[in-house]
Amino acid sequence: MHNHEALYINGQWVKSNGNSKIDIINPTTERKIGSVPAGSVNDIDEAVKAAKTAFKEWSQSNIEDRIKILNLLSASFKEREEELAQIITAEVGTPIGYSRTAMVGTPRVVARSYSKILENFEWEEEVRNSLIVKEGIGVCAFITPWNFPLHQIIGKVAPAIASGCTMILKPSKEAPLSAFILADILHDIGLPPGVFNLVSGHGSEIGEYLASHPNVDMVSFTGSTNAGIAVSHAAADSIKRVTLELGGKSANVALDDADPVLVVKKALAACHQNSGQTCSALTRLIIPESMKDEVYNLIKAKNDSYTVGNPLDDKTRCGPMVSKNQQASVTKYIDIGIKEGATLISGGLGMPEGIETGFFVKPTIFGDVTSEMTIWKEEIFGPVLAITTYNNEAEALNLANDSIYGLSGGVWSESEERAIEFAKGMRTGQVSINGGFFNVTAPFGGYKLSGNGRELGVHGLNEFLEIKSIQR
Repeated sequence: MHNHEALYINGQWVKSNGNSKIDIINPTTERKIGSVPAGSVNDIDEAVKAAKTAFKEWSQSNIEDRIKILNLLSASFKEREEELAQIITAEVGTPIGYSRTAMVGTPRVVARSYSKILENFEWEEEVRNSLIVKEGIGVCAFITPWNFPLHQIIGKVAPAIASGCTMILKPSKEAPLSAFILADILHDIGLPPGVFNLVSGHGSEIGEYLASHPNVDMVSFTGSTNAGIAVSHAAADSIKRVTLELGGKSANVALDDADPVLVVKKALAACHQNSGQTCSALTRLIIPESMKDEVYNLIKAKNDSYTVGNPLDDKTRCGPMVSKNQQASVTKYIDIGIKEGATLISGGLGMPEGIETGFFVKPTIFGDVTSEMTIWKEEIFGPVLAITTYNNEAEALNLANDSIYGLSGGVWSESEERAIEFAKGMRTGQVSINGGFFNVTAPFGGYKLSGNGRELGVHGLNEFLEIKSIQR
């Protein structure tokens, strides 16, 4: 059991002012695997006070000290990779191989990337008679999701450390356990007291309070669009900076010279990775009408054999949904897709064959999806792919942009130049060309209702900086 009794505030583990706990349920076994305190607004006040006090010295710390901390953090992730991967798989249900690479490996690389950025970062520049100075923005509040629990935290914590900011983290109540290990790591590697503070709890009780706190200078939120709107409202009265990484319904477009076999192979992974619980998943596949029969046949065969089951089995490609509520939500969308008349190519309602326990759904493919259908418009956050066809490239681009979201995207073509030109027309924050790999030093973030601001790389660091002009 991973039972945590205390919160991490001002460099030490302290008893929460709240009286209740949050149980953590393993979505594969449906059994309790631990608990964390349900923090109170008083805990938030203490954490903010500690962060505000610590900012005075930490904001003036040597860049070399920040580089050292970031490198030690990265090395600690490598040392504790298996422990972290096992815990994230237990609390989220992520297949263990993906936990090792994406859930722990990526944060390790992100932390190291910010140490590299600091080596050559220009904190000052001359503009005519002005000295332009960049400074840490101050006390930062981080509200993070369950689907990539450690990665989404480090995407905020690492640039905050690099910029000289201090922080309060409220992790997701579904998957907070890795955050408690992170607090131990940061303590052990010598991050000064008050720079990082951890308060677990319910978003409705402490998340909005944290966002509205007058002594918080910035809020960085990752989660659903509706929750992001609530955070923005809470932050508005105190005119603080707010960055949001929200939902997505991203398009994966095959141009008419693309290889259908390769498109199908990669389309499943792009939709189903992390069991479909990925904000940037490519959940709308847009193909030429001439490819329809071949793609439908190929994707049915591949999806029918997609390995679903125990995420601790290295052969498993799709684990459970994170919770019973999420299982019910994804099941509802599959039912709606059937009722609204989409063609069920593979998957469907009910538990995967041979599985009786856990919050599982069948990886599902719908064809003949129209832009009026719910499964075309709304983020499902599960392994459900919607396919539609087009007759010309202009129609394909209109379909790709037919969304309130704009977080990610994909384009497939024999011609890289042609694919890039198409990508430039997509109203989205990032696009993968012919399966281009995720780049942890490139900016990540969305257009439209997918949010504002950017994470990762230099662009992510700049979100944590204020700019001062000193005129001579």
